[in-house]
Amino acid sequence: MSRWVWGVVLAVVVIGAGTGVAVWRTTSTTTAAGDPVITISRSSCGQGWTDPKPGPQTFQVRNTGAVTAEADLVDPATGTVFGEVEGIGPGTTRTMEVTLGNGTYAFRCTPEETEPITGPSVTITGGTDRSGPAVVPVTRNDLLGPSRDYQNYVSAGLGTLAGETDALAGAVHSQDRAAAEAAWLTAHLTYERLGAAYAAFGDSDRAINGTADGLPGGTADPGFTGFHRLEYGLWRGEGMPALGAVADRLDTDVHTLRDGFGQLQIDPNELGLRAHEILENTLQFELTGHTDYGSGTNLATAEANLDGTREVLNVLRPLLATRLPMSDVDKWLDRTDKALRSAQKPGGSWTPVTQLSRTQHEQIDGAVSELVERLAPIAAITEPRRVS
Repeated sequence: MSRWVWGVVLAVVVIGAGTGVAVWRTTSTTTAAGDPVITISRSSCGQGWTDPKPGPQTFQVRNTGAVTAEADLVDPATGTVFGEVEGIGPGTTRTMEVTLGNGTYAFRCTPEETEPITGPSVTITGGTDRSGPAVVPVTRNDLLGPSRDYQNYVSAGLGTLAGETDALAGAVHSQDRAAAEAAWLTAHLTYERLGAAYAAFGDSDRAINGTADGLPGGTADPGFTGFHRLEYGLWRGEGMPALGAVADRLDTDVHTLRDGFGQLQIDPNELGLRAHEILENTLQFELTGHTDYGSGTNLATAEANLDGTREVLNVLRPLLATRLPMSDVDKWLDRTDKALRSAQKPGGSWTPVTQLSRTQHEQIDGAVSELVERLAPIAAITEPRRVS
């Protein structure tokens, strides 16, 4: 992906709706004295929990089988997940830390290429009412509707984008630099609002929105194409006739992507991940000015990324509403929008990142960072789990 950096989450703590949500994933392979050792395999699950008690506790989950497995601590009646450990290799022990109240619990184990196994249930009494972190699992079927809705959103967006790059190419060929710059910004922001689809776009993303990073020739490299190559030429006074070919290539690449998008598939599993990664990348690339090739419109791009994040949340909202306090997320979406728009000038133009005051920069960075924190749990909450 051109400027998009995807990470692997090794430890996640999630606070969610109602009773809260928590998913712990750790890489510990040591067993602390006194911790219950819970064994799992292809044929058994959850053996070893002989002294159930309320409150904070640590389980050492050991895979005695021959294949990698996942273990969840669940309410066997509802499937609600209180803790999970993924990727437990054969002969490996991983740590699961949980806080448990009164109720009934069981381990559910999912070895590779095997249906989930639910182990023996235990009942805890003498503690508080169940108030510890928990989340009702999301299945792959639950994600089919949101994925379809987002696919339709992107398809419509690409149709709009194709018309806008037609207009952009026309403005460049007419040698009207001001009109071309305005058309460039309109089209670029449309593309930036399609934030959860870039993985599906594949090589087209780099062609359309790639930077000069990593190219041997830098900004002079023939592989530097698309929006940022055109931005570089428009705002640095490059001759308009020479930019005609750049604009035509961009327009062709957009039309090719639009026409072929029906054969591409946005991975439903990635929607929740993108909900926070879009704005993580905004922090890294837009709010640092790293992707500014002359237009000074990074904050406009950040606002478009915020719009894109809202759209991902819109399609996921039916799943999230009962699993996460969305009012808090919505509050920080609005605060971030307000912080970004405080840097918009009268008439609609945007202050370049490099011209922000220290206070403005801190307020914008702080709002986006806080929103990213609020969005981070969504990846764990919407990760599809096999429940039967």
